[in-house]
Amino acid sequence: MTKLTDGRTCYDIAALTALIGHRVRAHGQEFQIIEVLEDGPSLVLQQNVDTVIQPDQLGEAHRRVPETLVIAILTSDQCEFSTEFLDLDLLSQSPESV
Repeated sequence: MTKLTDGRTCYDIAALTALIGHRVRAHGQEFQIIEVLEDGPSLVLQQNVDTVIQPDQLGEAHRRVPETLVIAILTSDQCEFSTEFLDLDLLSQSPESV
């Protein structure tokens, strides 16, 4: 991932996709990368424990599900890596099953 001559950040979506299954620390909690969204681009992270109560279509508490986060890879001007992306701590050197 490098800077282009016009200032934009160049990233490799295939390299980012290879991160799927890796564990990371974000906002002081442990997550697993479960998806890479090309539109954005963004990483989708999921906690390994069911911590969030998911409401049904009527808004009533239904079940506990893992928390998910979407982390933008680039800033809104698409020129630099976002602070949230740069603050991720990689916890595993190899992917685990998703």
